[in-house]
Amino acid sequence: MSRTAVITGIGVVAPGGVGRENFWALLTEGRTATRSISLFDATGFRSRIAAECDFDPAEHGLSPQEVRRMDRAAQFAVVGTREAVLDSGIALDRVPPHRIGVSIGSAVGCTMALEREYVVLSDGGQRWNLDHGYAVPHLYGHMVPSTLAVEVAWQVAAEGPVALVSDGCTSGIDAVGHGAQLIADGAADVVLAGATDAPLSPITSACFDAIRATSPRNHDAEHASRPFDAERDGFVLGEGAAVLVLEERGAARARGARVYGELLGFASRSNAFHMTGLKPDGREMAEAITAALARARRNPDDVGYVNAHGSGTKQNDRHETAAFKRSLGDHAYRVPVSSIKSMVGHSLGAIGAIEVAACALALDRETVPPTANLRTRDPECDLDYVPLTAREHRADTVLSVASGFGGFQSAMVLGRGDAA
Repeated sequence: MSRTAVITGIGVVAPGGVGRENFWALLTEGRTATRSISLFDATGFRSRIAAECDFDPAEHGLSPQEVRRMDRAAQFAVVGTREAVLDSGIALDRVPPHRIGVSIGSAVGCTMALEREYVVLSDGGQRWNLDHGYAVPHLYGHMVPSTLAVEVAWQVAAEGPVALVSDGCTSGIDAVGHGAQLIADGAADVVLAGATDAPLSPITSACFDAIRATSPRNHDAEHASRPFDAERDGFVLGEGAAVLVLEERGAARARGARVYGELLGFASRSNAFHMTGLKPDGREMAEAITAALARARRNPDDVGYVNAHGSGTKQNDRHETAAFKRSLGDHAYRVPVSSIKSMVGHSLGAIGAIEVAACALALDRETVPPTANLRTRDPECDLDYVPLTAREHRADTVLSVASGFGGFQSAMVLGRGDAA
């Protein structure tokens, strides 16, 4: 008997407001959460803007001990997990612990805690030989990315498969895909799947400054993230997390759970071409889309909405537009496409899971989020990118894609939760 994973709970920590409903309100109102960086002194950096989360860990139930132990990314994941479990209504104490799994994605792990500790131990970078005696007791945990998945597992007492997926900017969608596969394979009955990243630190900004990937539109932070716009000049860094409760479809319906959507197909490819470069024909992403649709048993014409990677770099938006045309054919010109990075920035490994959460909400609430800041048409990006304003639109099948440094290309197909 086939087993299909469905989404029964959604938890989100995102720029513009913590929580699923705040997140959805931001998207459907077309508001942007990008602003000047406040988490550190960005003076001297080429790009001094980001999409930050207004996040108070104590306000969201984290104890002083938890705050000290956890990096900001782990805090996001734990708060998202708690919201997702509550939203699902599932009684996890009635699920055998060995049947509960965790799949969490992250591109840069505990970056903020690591950089903070390095600054302390090196006396502000003045010492090559570090005195470990000044380190916090949890430094080793900050160095091991799997700590993020462990924190989520502790929250739900998971004793089944627990994994940390780190594939750069496709980590989030890949982690959800892995979680869905655990359900399909019968390795788990419930999986907490999602991703988290809190990369807003000097080292991250310096790295992206060096390759000129981020927008230098510091004087106009609100409008700096403008995917598919002719005047786009790079992406805007962000942070956040999304965690989903995945269950086997039959079991979820048997307990009367609300189903946001079904995870019907997932595929990934690599271009084996360049660490940061993309071929303009979009072949690898197109192949991932075609494979995901085949696994979902859907035709290109069935796709009712496309959640684009839409980072706002020149090469990504051209590459992605070509991939949609290559994989969807003429239907690419008829289907609405949008990028929520225009509003919440690019949170690296976390954004793929945040985008899957947006897709599930778009299915459930029959509304397509807009691409904010898209005002000047680019002749090379000539699809329906839903500019500026959200659109009421019922879709039975949604496609979400992600692209990452290293040549990673991933695609996921979701179906309506009330589908037969």
